[in-house]
Amino acid sequence: MVANLWEASKANAVSKGVEEIVYRSNLLGTDRAVCNWGGGNTSYKTIEKDFRGRDVEVMWVKGSGSDLGTMKAKNFTGLRMEDIRPLIERDEMSDEEMVAYLANCMIDSKHPRASIETLLHAFLPFKNVDHTHPDAIISLCCAHNGRELAKEIYGDRFVWVPYVRPGFTLSKMIADGVRNNPKAELVLMEKHGLVTWGETSEESYLKTIAIINEAASFIEARVNEANLYGGSKYETLSADARKELLAQVLPVVRGAVSNEKKMILTIDSADDVLQFVNSRDAATLSQVGAACPDHLVHTKMKPLYIDWNPTTGDAASLTEALKSGIEAYKEEYKAYFDRNKNEGDVINEAAPRVILIPGIGMINTGKSWAMAQISGALYHRAISVMRGATALGTFVSLSENESFNVEYWPLELYKLTLAPAEAEFSRQVAFITGGAGGIGSVTARQFLKDGAHVVLADLNLEGAQKLATELNEQYGENRAIAVRMDVTKEEEVEAAFRESILSYGGIDIIVNNAGLATSSPFDETSLKEWNLNMNVLSTGYFLVAREAFKIMKKQTIGGSMVFVGSKNSVFAGKNASAYSTAKAAEIHLARCIAAEGGEFGIRVNSVLPDAILQGSAIWNSGWRNERAAAYGIEPDQLEEHYRKRTTLLVNIFPKDVAEAIVYFASSKAAKTTGCMITVDGGVPAAFTR
Repeated sequence: MVANLWEASKANAVSKGVEEIVYRSNLLGTDRAVCNWGGGNTSYKTIEKDFRGRDVEVMWVKGSGSDLGTMKAKNFTGLRMEDIRPLIERDEMSDEEMVAYLANCMIDSKHPRASIETLLHAFLPFKNVDHTHPDAIISLCCAHNGRELAKEIYGDRFVWVPYVRPGFTLSKMIADGVRNNPKAELVLMEKHGLVTWGETSEESYLKTIAIINEAASFIEARVNEANLYGGSKYETLSADARKELLAQVLPVVRGAVSNEKKMILTIDSADDVLQFVNSRDAATLSQVGAACPDHLVHTKMKPLYIDWNPTTGDAASLTEALKSGIEAYKEEYKAYFDRNKNEGDVINEAAPRVILIPGIGMINTGKSWAMAQISGALYHRAISVMRGATALGTFVSLSENESFNVEYWPLELYKLTLAPAEAEFSRQVAFITGGAGGIGSVTARQFLKDGAHVVLADLNLEGAQKLATELNEQYGENRAIAVRMDVTKEEEVEAAFRESILSYGGIDIIVNNAGLATSSPFDETSLKEWNLNMNVLSTGYFLVAREAFKIMKKQTIGGSMVFVGSKNSVFAGKNASAYSTAKAAEIHLARCIAAEGGEFGIRVNSVLPDAILQGSAIWNSGWRNERAAAYGIEPDQLEEHYRKRTTLLVNIFPKDVAEAIVYFASSKAAKTTGCMITVDGGVPAAFTR
């Protein structure tokens, strides 16, 4: 059952007109059991003043590409009804004609393109119209006996229209059906959804909720949980076992689905997903087709179901099943495209958007974490629809050709063009050690600005979490995550990468940046101080790079490592033998990895900065005083001392280093490995050439 979310005080607080329909739309879209992400549409007819001050009837309708749950007034389009009404007298109208015609009906050319289903709203003689995709209604509309059952539920209050792709023809069929049934209160669209209406926004909303709940009550009375989807076949693995398996297989999956374009992965082990994937009928039910046309662009016609027994299988067998399954899926998708393509169609990525695994759950793929989540959210809706449809009868879907014509429908693909353009690091994951520090935080911001997802690995978990929260508020949900990691502890390094894999599916870039510094005359350098520098700056960089190397090899899609060294990597710093030696070892390690990584497409380069005092925890520690003492100056004179010793007479800031790091990780340096860039303002003694 869906909840009635209408609050009179909030509804009365919004101004009449477009704000009123915004409130109603947001309520409908908030509950995904009522309306899919990005799907459905609402409208409101009213009287407005035109540019000459004349009263004109205007229909406000959802703009294409927006989401009911989050849309605002700016996402609605106003159209003149006197221009639209004559269209109902036509016998036919192509999509191209319809789009061009409606563009001329807009009261403001700056408004977004009107919804694909604008004419559905315009042809109905009601002030407020709602078109939604409720799970319960689609269950009924995707049951083989749905029309007969609808009579039991709604009597003669409904109009049933057979499946027709949205557009002029469907809109006219709905209008004719409602006109021919004076008792009609709703329209059921076969394999598609629901249309309701009302004189006021509240009446329309309440009617939608009531109609949905009539179907939901009817369905729930017929659900047999023990026999759902044919009953249970497999047992769910423990949470720890699932995570352990996924940590091993996700990089393989990511590589297999990223041969055309890189993908971000998410995992979902919710109860409804597990109940479905563990069932006897999941293997066949999942291949029937999409539960709703709106799903197709984000989930494709079918998911990939992995035939694997969680009780007897292991990581090796699951890995092999996933690799062969993904390859077979891609080949079949290409054949599906070839069988159905129309002139001008260009194939999308052939990799699956949804992967179902018994005992484990669901893996989703997408160009970003957010888009992978959308694929997953829509498949939750598909599971809910199959639950209802199979309780009522046999689940049916669109034919292959009908599915293709929606998936590759120009009006549907247009919505995707409204998304922001992809950037340099879109679809990539950057893992930054010392991520909460001066260089690390600025580097993270630059990667995020350029499209990446970022893992902030730091000993200071609280600082990393605070930064991640700030970055996610700016760049979007879950674009950054924070993990605690001591680079000197092998088990913590492994755990941090495991968490990264479970969050995004793998790693594309690592920035080995964690650091410390000590200073003392050589004969006063203790073994403890020596080991501290070696452990963090050499062993720590080794452990991080080695773990990343393993993951990148598994993914088979290459990768980039950037080591943040120091001027001291090539310059014998006074009173800094431990630090300088460790930094020299670090840079040579980078070159060694570069030599081995080439055949796997793994590039390794180094940035050698000097004297980054701004925002640095190192320089705000005893290191500042120690370095000042080594030069015989006061600590507050260090910035000027370092500036004057450079040939360019400049100070170096974290942003300068971040830009060099981002360059090495970018496509601009795609053919560069084993290289070093100095970012020190020009210290002749540290020239690398």
